[in-house]
Formats: sequence, structure tokens, C-alpha cells
Amino acid sequence: MKQREKAAFRQQFLGGLQLCNQQGVPLPGIQDLARREVFIGQLIDSVRRVQYASVVAKRPINPVRADGLSPLFDPLRAAVLRQHSGNFDEACWLVFLFVHFGKHPRSGYRYTREVYSALGQRAPWTFAAVSQDIGGMRAWLNQNEAYLRRGTGCGFGNHRKYISLSGTKPSGTGSAFATYVQWVQSHGDHHGLIAHAIAQAPGTPESAFDWSYWSMRSVASFGRIGRFDYLTMLQKLGFAQLRPASPYLDGPKDGPTKGARLMLQGTQRAFSVAELDRRVRVVGQYLGVGMQEMEDSLCNWQKSPSHYVLFGG
Repeated sequence: MKQREKAAFRQQFLGGLQLCNQQGVPLPGIQDLARREVFIGQLIDSVRRVQYASVVAKRPINPVRADGLSPLFDPLRAAVLRQHSGNFDEACWLVFLFVHFGKHPRSGYRYTREVYSALGQRAPWTFAAVSQDIGGMRAWLNQNEAYLRRGTGCGFGNHRKYISLSGTKPSGTGSAFATYVQWVQSHGDHHGLIAHAIAQAPGTPESAFDWSYWSMRSVASFGRIGRFDYLTMLQKLGFAQLRPASPYLDGPKDGPTKGARLMLQGTQRAFSVAELDRRVRVVGQYLGVGMQEMEDSLCNWQKSPSHYVLFGG
């Protein structure tokens, strides 16, 4: 993002925050100048991240990006390539793998790459392959778990660090893969799943997102963050018309909920999560941003509210 564009966003967000206070939505947590500037910085970063995915989807992509045996493998770029070739099931599956494993700060997409490629021991674990041999997939994960975990500086991404590579544990990768396949196949394929979501009343991107978000609870280990990240990535890449109408705030340990409380509550009475969610929607309207940006920026801002830190992802 160019400096001129950042400056324009900063002015837009400053104006929006002022409007919030004028229109009866006080923000006591950012009355301090340093906190306000840090939040604006995090919001600009969130806008950039949302824009980045759509830019990736429009640029030419080297086919090696879809080769799981190459260190250049990138699950999102691979997903775009598969979408362009007409393999929508595989495109969505690669997005799922991207979210499930995340991006480790040191080893990057190593887990995604090595599991997807099956370490070159057999054909890749594509959506079709996993769907046709769930038992084999689970057994392969158990047989190779120790090797996949070799060395130091490897693992799942920050949002997924408590997930296991196990093929059989309830919180493991095998269970996530199996229940994801079952979720998709309950509507035939990914096209059928998305079509069913869009058909939900009143037939808007927001209602489609809401139905998908709650329906995806059947996928093992995919809580609020996993479901939100997966569905918003489908939207950012242009794979599906899904748009969150709220940040889907959760319990007290949830990062965006902590950020919303810090911003909206201050020393006042404690709001319910539902009221925080409603107020975040209002703030987003005044700022002129969507709920992806609000959810992401609140989560990152609460980690260091007075001192700017650039977060990856």
C-alpha cells in the first residue's frame, strides 16, 4: 500500500472515529492519542491484508506454486490456479488446508506442503483422494506424524497452534479432514454447498455467510476463528459471494472480543458480547470498513494497544 493511500485511509478513519463519538457511540478505550494511532495503524494493516488476497487472485501465477513437492508451493496461489482450471473442489480444499495449518512464522507452509504432497510417497492428498480414502488418509497421518514434526521451528500457524497432526485424535488433522469432507458432501460438492448457502433467506452474501458459519460447526477443530478465516478467504479470492455482517464475537478469551471490550467499554459497565458485536458493526459503518477488517484489527490491536506492532498473516 502506497504512502498516499495510507494517508487517505488515516484521514478516513480519524473522521469515522470522531463521528462515532458525535453519534452516541463513545470509544473510551482510544481516547488516548497513542492508542488511537495504534488502532488506526492496525486497521490500515487489516485493509491491506484483505486487499492482498484479491490482488493475488488477479496476478499471473507460476504453476510450480501448486506443486507440493516444491519449496515454492503456496496454498492460496495453488487454489487460484485450480479455480482457473475449473477444479472448484480442489480450489476450496486448498483454502481449507491454508486455514487448517496456517502459516508458521519460521517454516511457512511446510505442514501444508508436506501433507498435501504426501511427502511424495503416493499421489497428493487432494480433495478427491481424501474423499475416496478417509481411512487411508488417517493411517498415513499416523504413520508420518513423527517425521512431519521433525526438527525445530516448525508447526501450525498462530491461530492453529493447539491442533494436532494425528490422524485419529478428535482434535487432530485426520478428524478435521474427515468432517470437512462430510460437511461438503452433505450438499454434493463445494458448488452445491455454496449454492445452498446463497439460497438461504434473504439470499444475500451476509445471510449466505451466516448460514455457512453456523453450518461449519460440524468440522472438527474449526471454532470461531477457523470458520471466519475460511469463509472470508473464499470471499477475498472471489470464490464465493459470502460477506460477514458482524465480527462474530465469541467468549472472553476471544481476541476480537477483548479488543472490542477495550475500545468500547473503558471504565463503563460491562457490555454483553451481543452488545459489543452490535456496537462493532456500528463503528465499522462509521469507519467505512467491513467486518473482516474490524475483526482482524481489533484482534491485533488488543495485543499491544499503545505500541504499534506489525503482525503477519
